[in-house]
Amino acid sequence: MKLRILLADDHTIVRQSLSRFLRTQHACEVIGEARDGVEAVKLVKELHPDVVIMDISMPNLNGIEATRQICSSDHSKIKIIGLSMHTSKRCVVEMFKAGARGYLPKNCDFDELIEAISRVVDGRIYLSPLILKESPGIEDILETPPQ
Repeated sequence: MKLRILLADDHTIVRQSLSRFLRTQHACEVIGEARDGVEAVKLVKELHPDVVIMDISMPNLNGIEATRQICSSDHSKIKIIGLSMHTSKRCVVEMFKAGARGYLPKNCDFDELIEAISRVVDGRIYLSPLILKESPGIEDILETPPQ
């Protein structure tokens, strides 16, 4: 059975690039794309994805608040991975507090995204080595993963 993935990013080219790449992966199926957090929350309710790849900075509702709403709803089993240009410790920590299970910077490569998806689907958390390098001590959030 393929992983059902929802993409949430306000940049069309990012969504299209991710979608085209993920469609080449035999284990992945992109079932929807959202342009903002409001649409992401709505599509989660309609489509029931397994994984959401969520940008942080989006109009109408940011990715942190959209993640919080999704994780506090009946859809709390959905795995959310933050994918953002924001790599500050504050953004990363807030995303995990909201319920995300993984976080990657947008300058990661596609192989790392696949690794992150695999880990969160297996019930583990994923934090990019690039973020660990930029924010020493951030690995402390790994000791108490979100519920």
